[in-house]
Amino acid sequence: MNTVRSGIHWLFSELRYALTALAYFTRIPVPRWVGYEAHYLNAAARYFPLIGLLVGAVAAGAYWLALHLWTPPIAVLLSMAATLLLTGAFHEDGLADSMDAFGGGYTREDTLRIMHDSRIGTFGTVALLVVLALKWQALVALPPPLAVVAMVAAHGTSRLFAIAYLRTLPYVRPEGKAKPVASELHGVALAMAVVCGGAPLLGLPWPLALAIPLALLPLWFWLGRYFRRRLGGYTGDCLGMAQQLAELAILLMAAAWMSF
Repeated sequence: MNTVRSGIHWLFSELRYALTALAYFTRIPVPRWVGYEAHYLNAAARYFPLIGLLVGAVAAGAYWLALHLWTPPIAVLLSMAATLLLTGAFHEDGLADSMDAFGGGYTREDTLRIMHDSRIGTFGTVALLVVLALKWQALVALPPPLAVVAMVAAHGTSRLFAIAYLRTLPYVRPEGKAKPVASELHGVALAMAVVCGGAPLLGLPWPLALAIPLALLPLWFWLGRYFRRRLGGYTGDCLGMAQQLAELAILLMAAAWMSF
């Protein structure tokens, strides 16, 4: 009986953590009983790549449906719009804030102050335009079946790329939206994140599936060194920037693979 109770309690807790991740990264409403505690979000980090798979599936579904009515460029744009609505441009906001801060801040204090400012500046605007345009063109260059798989893989794997910094870098703010998430991933939680983030790559052609992690690893290493040098660690906006750059890198690699 105690074993059954323990199993039910574990399943209920994991469901709560998964729904916490869903509420944090999307605009999808969750049941009121989920509630909110800092340690829920902490434990929910293992499900962030899974939420990425959900966002990627929405992107792929919107794209596939739109292809029945419009040309691929329009279908891709509608797919991107669907994910922006679903997530509230959560990661894109982190990219813009980070680029404004790193582009306009000279000291660590200036960089953190600018990053905390909700207004968007020139660096952030240009970064958003360039990244969104490149993602659009990369997806347009792919045949529909590959584009569908690439969307799911890019969203899932890029979130694993971002939360890997929880394992290696300290969180630099005393408070912040990402503060409850700022703990290291260990054991089963880390394994779950790796499986959810890495599994979608298996749907890609094997040379591309092998090349993507090999290319992402130096990007992850360099970006982590940059965060440490400029800030001494990471912020939530840094994670958003990392996710966007990894997503873009995956899509550009898929587009490049088509040219060979």
